[in-house]
Amino acid sequence: MLKRKVYNELVSWKKQRRDNELKKCLLIKGARQVGKSYIVKEFGNNEYESFISIDFFKQKQLKQIFEGELSAAEIYKRMTANIPGIKFIPGNTLIFLDEIQCCGNARTALKFLAEDMRYDVVASGSLLGLAYGQDDDEEVEEPTSLPVGYETQITMYSLDFEEFLWAYGYDDSVIEDLKQYLGTDNQIPESIHDKFEELFREYMVVGGMPEVVADFAENKDFARVMEIQQNIVSQYQDDISKHAKGREKQLVRMCYDAIPRQLAKELKKFQYSTVEKGQTSRKYGGSVKWLKDSCLVNVCYNISEPYIPLMANEKVEQFKLYINDTGLLTCMYGFETKRAILNNTIKGNARGGIYENIISECLVKRGYTLHYYKPDDDHELEFLIEKEGEVIPIEVKAGNTASVSLNNFINDFSPSKAYKLIANRNGILGVKETLPHYFVLFI
Repeated sequence: MLKRKVYNELVSWKKQRRDNELKKCLLIKGARQVGKSYIVKEFGNNEYESFISIDFFKQKQLKQIFEGELSAAEIYKRMTANIPGIKFIPGNTLIFLDEIQCCGNARTALKFLAEDMRYDVVASGSLLGLAYGQDDDEEVEEPTSLPVGYETQITMYSLDFEEFLWAYGYDDSVIEDLKQYLGTDNQIPESIHDKFEELFREYMVVGGMPEVVADFAENKDFARVMEIQQNIVSQYQDDISKHAKGREKQLVRMCYDAIPRQLAKELKKFQYSTVEKGQTSRKYGGSVKWLKDSCLVNVCYNISEPYIPLMANEKVEQFKLYINDTGLLTCMYGFETKRAILNNTIKGNARGGIYENIISECLVKRGYTLHYYKPDDDHELEFLIEKEGEVIPIEVKAGNTASVSLNNFINDFSPSKAYKLIANRNGILGVKETLPHYFVLFI
């Protein structure tokens, strides 16, 4: 079993149900193949005496449980009639409603199930982030009423770098020993740095998709990694064809396929003209929103000024798109790109774009919203984050070149901390702390 941080969030939700009488079901969102169903099943089997699972995509006949009156009592009664051998234990039963997008009445019923405190209910499904009217799949049923106020929603991602290290067999003590170099003048020993740089490059190639990580941890075979990732990318592309509406199917697919090309050129913002010559947001804006809502991409907005709240200063027409899992991005580039990353021989603009993608992914998994700052044509800071009540700049360098943009930002806005992420070891000069890329897991 892969150790996942989200498991603790499930445990915390259960505790709130018990200690604070939290009248909310848990809804887990996220892209396909990130491990949503697997982690809920582990949680249900480990933490409860009774675990009841319904998959509305595979068990379509069980949608009848949610037809008619939607009171908790009626729903539970129908469950006993339609699912042989289930056992309800008050205070110790978890009900898992998987692929809930296929049963609109079940989503509506979460309100009534949340209010009934006898049993806990977790729901999950594919593309739950899509707004009403964005999904064209005939299997998807829109709820007549959303259970507003009766859901605790969390977004699940593929494994982050720390979880990747756990899968490799590194324990918390090793990671804590590494963290001691954060914020100090003590330089990371070269042997330790070289090892973690190698591991981070492997993370860029393998990515965090659970199936890929589990297979690689066992077989250490990059060819198998590539094969599994190609299947996942194909599933994502099939999802676009199945779920996007009408002509949007083609437009969303074209936008998605254009992202690796744009990253390889290190463009300063997403350019619709690289998707289709001469086109603008009028034609493709809805496609970008679809990709964002489906969790297939991470969006990073340019800002007009670096002050909290950053979202209030977004230039909504200027943004970058990053693939949600860098392993999938390198798969889209091909095996030779993976080889060059592993051997640390990759050159050109693509190198910088790939490093931006991995840092963006790591920051999102740390809970940050992405922004960048480009005050003029000559200067750009790859990322700004909100941390401890202020804006913190992060500059990303594939190598270790000059920090003109970061130095200007420090002079102009006097942040208490500024980070430069590079391929070399750490150091501090004033408020600017230079760190290896893999230290993003501590930011």
